[in-house]
Amino acid sequence: MSHKVVIAGGGFGGMNAARALARQPVEVTMIDKRNFHLFQPMLYQVATGSLSPGDITAPLRHVLSGQKNVRVLMAEVTDVDVAGRAVVLDDGGRVPYDTLVVAAGARNFYFGNDAWERVAPALKTIEDATEVRRRIFVAFENAERATDPTARKEWLRFTVVGAGPTGVELAGAIAEIARDTLRHDFRQIRPEEAEILLLDGSTRVLPPFTPDLSEKAERQLIRVGVRARTSVRVTGIDERGVEFTGPHGPERIQCRTTIWAAGVRAEPLGERIARQCGADVDRGGRIPVGADLSVAGHPEILAIGDIAWFEQDGQSLPGMCPVAMQQGWHVGPVVAARVNGQAAPLFRYRNKGTMAVIGRNAAVADLGFARFGGALAWLAWLLVHIAYLIGFRNRLLVLIQWGFQYVSFNRGARLITGRGGN
Repeated sequence: MSHKVVIAGGGFGGMNAARALARQPVEVTMIDKRNFHLFQPMLYQVATGSLSPGDITAPLRHVLSGQKNVRVLMAEVTDVDVAGRAVVLDDGGRVPYDTLVVAAGARNFYFGNDAWERVAPALKTIEDATEVRRRIFVAFENAERATDPTARKEWLRFTVVGAGPTGVELAGAIAEIARDTLRHDFRQIRPEEAEILLLDGSTRVLPPFTPDLSEKAERQLIRVGVRARTSVRVTGIDERGVEFTGPHGPERIQCRTTIWAAGVRAEPLGERIARQCGADVDRGGRIPVGADLSVAGHPEILAIGDIAWFEQDGQSLPGMCPVAMQQGWHVGPVVAARVNGQAAPLFRYRNKGTMAVIGRNAAVADLGFARFGGALAWLAWLLVHIAYLIGFRNRLLVLIQWGFQYVSFNRGARLITGRGGN
């Protein structure tokens, strides 16, 4: 009987795990509640009208259609029967496994303030991105209609909570929309007068980067019109503004558009598995895994990506797509070793660098052997993200749209869709 591998999740980790098993004598079942793979690092470009959802997604079945040992199921894994070696689906169905690869990813996390999600959407799904896009462009439309100067100013003020890569990239893109894309489109307002505020509890923007790169990033943010407020803790968010405490005590910003980029937490599936395995998750809900990516005492369960807590050289690896991708590729050798009765190889992450883009010709890059910012970092960011996109069609379309946007300053996906208040 063929060895059965179940992969829970079709993100970066799950997709690479499936590909890594292409030539192995195993039956692979990939299960995801969506029928597509999402390139999450570019979600903010959908949220700001640079790209359309189809540009950063690829149908799972199509991507894996040439791999005959893989079948794809559109369903949600809600639980795992560890003792019975089977995953439980949302419709009550069960799929047995010999090896389980948990790559369910993470979800938005508001640190216990779930009510904030309604007024401050985050960026984790396509629906999140289109909702953020709607709110950004609706804000300019409402500012155009506003007759009260105070209300108009509130509509033209945007607050992004979280100064990590997502928050910085999003704030920079909103600034470009105001300064370039919409500059000549309105008659009653001047979009370039919009205020973009970036809030974070850390002492500097882009905390994962070195202090010198954080400083460069902040200078570039100021140049495009973004004002960062660091060392502040958000205490309240509502439809009319954000409350926070910082070095100057309690403060409140009056604004109609707030976007959350401050935190994620592993999907609850990780906690359910850890509980059955007698393990404790970390603060982010991640399952602790060993050097071969397996859960302690259960070599048949591998956890990768955002749902895995893996320590290397005394440090926990961050929840970034390069980590998930490399762990996904490592699944192939691990499963092959297990099938052949051999010891599983140990995983080691190779840090190839991190990047964050601020805007047109503005970015920072840390490649380990070199740290730099400006146009060169921006170009490197473009090339890397084009290379990581799945599918030739997507790479070509994104390249064409970015080129058109660069010469015209126009964002072609500025549709306002959906319903509801801002």
